[in-house]
Amino acid sequence: CQNYEHRRQWMVDKLGQLSRLFAISVCAYAVMSNHYHLVLKVEPETAASWTEREVAERWAALFQWPLLVRRWYQGECLLEPELVVVQQLIHLWRERLHSISWLVRLLNETLARQANKEDGCKGHFWEGRFKSQALLSDSALLACMAYVDLNPIRAALTDRPEQSDYTSIKQRLDNGPTDPLPPLLLPFARQGKPDGLPYLFADYLKLVDWTGRAIRANKRGHIPAHLAPILVRLGLDGGRWLQQVTLFRRPGIRVVGDQAHRQQFARHCGQQRCHQPSC
Repeated sequence: CQNYEHRRQWMVDKLGQLSRLFAISVCAYAVMSNHYHLVLKVEPETAASWTEREVAERWAALFQWPLLVRRWYQGECLLEPELVVVQQLIHLWRERLHSISWLVRLLNETLARQANKEDGCKGHFWEGRFKSQALLSDSALLACMAYVDLNPIRAALTDRPEQSDYTSIKQRLDNGPTDPLPPLLLPFARQGKPDGLPYLFADYLKLVDWTGRAIRANKRGHIPAHLAPILVRLGLDGGRWLQQVTLFRRPGIRVVGDQAHRQQFARHCGQQRCHQPSC
């Protein structure tokens, strides 16, 4: 029986490259044997701050430039219509470099090509297009990150987060894997770093540990008293938290969040409402 474990590392390596080129931060990831999960933060403001040359350089790390762009980059004098074409291309690349669809496309295409080459075959590798869910609140973000980081535990591949290979939580605990290009993870809250995740990593570890014990019926465990403060801060009790985590296993869920945030998102999408099935 052939072992495909190394293909999980392929995914992590490619995610490491893309996380350095795209204006998309990685909050959490888990690469399983036949699927993967990503929790991403799109940062269009970061992409907008890049110079035209920086956009072109980032795109060149993924694709070859057209000759016209190469001439522009080398400082050649272009005609006005030629310069317009270059600017249109750079605008398009800037948009793509903060697009989840393009990030996932490159991630999937890379693995498909490598796997097909290894297997000596052609054709589709993935079963279908990726599915995404909008996270509209801090609690939804936390629940989704915990859901993703606990995937190996739910699959009975390990019984503790620190041994969950190919996950963001293990990378954070190891302070980076041994490969030279680990995914760039959005950091947790630190003094003087307001752009990170709005939680303390220690609190998140406790929350993941408690959630992992609570959602596994065959595991002994209880809610430790010292975990209560983070749930209080989020305005959640234990039962509602577990229900929100299990929402990510439901098909057809487009958004996760409280009613006010769902209504705001619906208006943004030009809809009357965003339905979220009851837990």
